[in-house]
Amino acid sequence: MRLSQMLFVTLREDPAEAEIPSHKLLLRAGYIRRIGSGIYAYLPLMWRVLKKVSQIVREEMDATGAQECLLPQLQPADLWRESGRWDTYTQAEGIMFAMKDRQQREVGLGPTHEEVITTIAKDMIRSYRQLPVHLYQIQNKFRDEIRPRFGLMRGREFIMKDGYSFHTNEESLKKTYQEMAQAYSNMLRRSGLEFRAVDADSGAIGGSGSQEFMVLADAGEDEVLYTEDGQYAANVEKAVSMPADAESSPFASFEKRETPGTETINKLCKFLKCSPTQVVKNVLYQAVYDNGMTVLVLVSIRGDQDVNQVKLLNELTKLAGNYQAKTILFLTVPDAEAQGKWAAKSLPLGYMAPDVADDYIAGSKQVNSKFLRLIDRTAVDLTNFVTGSNESGYHVVGANWDKEFPLPATVVGVRSAKKGDRAVHNPEQTLQSARGIEVGHIFQLGTKYSQAMGATYTNEQGEEMPFVMGCYGVGVSRLAQSAVEQSYDKDGIIWPVAIAPYHVIICIPKISDAKQVEVAEKLYAELNQSGIETLLDDRDERAGVKFKDADLIGIPYRIVTGRSLSLGKVEVVERATHKSHEILIEEVNSTLKQWIDAAIK
Repeated sequence: MRLSQMLFVTLREDPAEAEIPSHKLLLRAGYIRRIGSGIYAYLPLMWRVLKKVSQIVREEMDATGAQECLLPQLQPADLWRESGRWDTYTQAEGIMFAMKDRQQREVGLGPTHEEVITTIAKDMIRSYRQLPVHLYQIQNKFRDEIRPRFGLMRGREFIMKDGYSFHTNEESLKKTYQEMAQAYSNMLRRSGLEFRAVDADSGAIGGSGSQEFMVLADAGEDEVLYTEDGQYAANVEKAVSMPADAESSPFASFEKRETPGTETINKLCKFLKCSPTQVVKNVLYQAVYDNGMTVLVLVSIRGDQDVNQVKLLNELTKLAGNYQAKTILFLTVPDAEAQGKWAAKSLPLGYMAPDVADDYIAGSKQVNSKFLRLIDRTAVDLTNFVTGSNESGYHVVGANWDKEFPLPATVVGVRSAKKGDRAVHNPEQTLQSARGIEVGHIFQLGTKYSQAMGATYTNEQGEEMPFVMGCYGVGVSRLAQSAVEQSYDKDGIIWPVAIAPYHVIICIPKISDAKQVEVAEKLYAELNQSGIETLLDDRDERAGVKFKDADLIGIPYRIVTGRSLSLGKVEVVERATHKSHEILIEEVNSTLKQWIDAAIK
């Protein structure tokens, strides 16, 4: 492609809308243009990148025996009601674009396709002889993000590969799950990215186990905790660890003390001259289940620890049946306005004890009349601890479970693991922290969707059995931008060779110089003919402008037909290192082919 004929406009200043380097660079370099909030057009250079990423994904999926298909983006609400996710996606998470057609039938734009694919399997797969089956697609997805940001990282329309497998048993599922773990690692390695596979929470997709594939980058929205021995890595939402040992309590007997202005743990410990490891803090949450029931949750946890809301949400979802519900719509820390709707009297916030009385709740048909009391494992074995007294300005010290306070019946593990904690698999290893961009996620779904939607097959004994399912997703457009976030410098993008829009850009410093043009045209034809994707900057611009644009758009190799022509050579510059080579014209093709082949192995 000749740059003079391409839709190509670069910007010298960072766009005001962009926050992170990759978003700024993709806009400045003419790869994408914003059409609306979280909606972007993929311009010619970007589309070439996306096609290369898609091809790598497709090759790795096909190599496992998965079959490509294309599913509808418009999905009937009834399918999502069968699975029980319509309210979750339209109300709780609120990420589905939902609407009514002219017949007043509710439909949604697909953020994911478990319901559609399960319906297909239900209709088409009858016997165990047809299993296992693995289908995938690459297409646009839609999610109504509350705050679209970071360009293609968190947009409202994006390109994704999602795949779904159907099995007769868990053993077969786990085999495909491991194949996908390897395939996803291959995809990222072939794309030239530094990544880490980590244990993850299954979230709204559900299932018994899942793994995320994180591209490591400082601007990543996710925190990854890992050990240096390579034996453990997890998203912070899922990570587990051993907390620091609790210090000995300085209080030998139970008493109530005045502690004015100590509504935070730090203020309290400073006032009492004690360790936060000897404090039981009691954190209040408000859970709203899908049947409209509000439950007030009191979590008792060690004072130096924080509640992981994802872990808490999972625990509360397990208890949904106790309230005749299936799932949770909302989980929040109730502010003053929320408390006003159910509190019978003002709560002693910052000074609550584990036994705060249920009569603080004005019970009704919509609000459970009793606190759901949970205790994190970190607080179970504390003795002579400090906690609230249920009276503002006062705490108690020297307290013990089953003496001054009843031990909550439900023990949970809801603390947040953090950097510096000891690893569970080896206490000599401490957790390290890195930022990551989630570009892939694989799930062992089990029978969650098949049971809910009545999707069954007939086994060898003639029995109707629910499919055992797996789900596997890769964000194609997100992966492309994450490559930029991982690799750039002050001059622009540094694309990995495998997914760069072109391998080579030829710059003609002086378009009026016939010799420069002649050599450039000759190399342009030869390189493209030999399979080296080459861009020719034949614009009538100053050499400095061309060099800046070449660096900005990040093409791996730049050829300059300049002063060295008199020696029968051209200058070849490596974008990643800025290293310059003078190479004989007749050797350029073979040299570049060797470099490119080595880079994309």
